[in-house]
Amino acid sequence: MLVAILVRGLIKVDTEVKDTLHMLRLNRKNHCVVVKKDQIGMLRKARSLITWGEINDDVLKKMVAKRGRLVGNKKIDPSDVDKILENVKSKKSKEWGIKPVFRLSPPSKGFRKSIRYHYPKGELGDRGEKINELLLRMI
Repeated sequence: MLVAILVRGLIKVDTEVKDTLHMLRLNRKNHCVVVKKDQIGMLRKARSLITWGEINDDVLKKMVAKRGRLVGNKKIDPSDVDKILENVKSKKSKEWGIKPVFRLSPPSKGFRKSIRYHYPKGELGDRGEKINELLLRMI
């Protein structure tokens, strides 16, 4: 499973990229969505605004427990986290039982100075497994 985070704002962005971000449900900075690997083309289309990578089960569990919300913006009970986590891993996003977007805070200790460059130098693009470190700082 992949996770995508919108890092940059949507001012002066091409309409095709905006539509792609809208389909991914990334409407605001620091919003995060879990996507399947077959949506990699959409991520590559918006690579100048987002960062993505493969998420670990431990980080996904922490993110669902702390930042996951039920419909009506209600928090998730700690006893229901494992059941919801299995739904996230196996089903489509409409059947999860929670909202598909996780609203994260800005990362502790901030982003790098060069946010507009791709991953080895900056913050954008494919990170692989290193996305988990960023997510832990943002949860």
